[in-house]
Amino acid sequence: MNTCQRTIRLAVLDDVERIVEVLGAAKQVMRNAGNMNQWIDGYPNAQAVIADIERGGGVVIEDDGMVVAYFAFLPSPEPTYAKIYQGAWLDDTMPYHVVHRMGAVPTAKGVFASAMDYCFSQDPNIRIDTHRDNKIMRHLVEKHGFAYCGIIYLDNGDERLAYQLIR
Repeated sequence: MNTCQRTIRLAVLDDVERIVEVLGAAKQVMRNAGNMNQWIDGYPNAQAVIADIERGGGVVIEDDGMVVAYFAFLPSPEPTYAKIYQGAWLDDTMPYHVVHRMGAVPTAKGVFASAMDYCFSQDPNIRIDTHRDNKIMRHLVEKHGFAYCGIIYLDNGDERLAYQLIR
């Protein structure tokens, strides 16, 4: 059995170029799965990743020392989560962390589970949103026990499906 050494760590500015490559590969996976309307117009880009890193919330997953995945893990409040439509958060009083911009190279397996292990080791209350067409992410969040809570809208007006899990 071929096993690799997986590590998860905070991203640093020297990782940005590789992270952008990883997110590009993830975007191609989304397109191949029929999700044509998420991550458009050059997003996510190096500026978004740098902003995550500067906030202390850019996280990389490495297999055998190579960055294979990235996600932002940011503390509340998330401004676009202030209003939720056609539903409600499981709890809207406790602090939480939000996961954004998750992507991996197609050869990396079990990335979502590894990321969630990391996230829940930091905070028992996690929220995630995703595009309606992102069937891969929707499947993963539901498989890992997240509850669908309703619809939120991004600053640009785009709809996202919102999920929460409290452990």
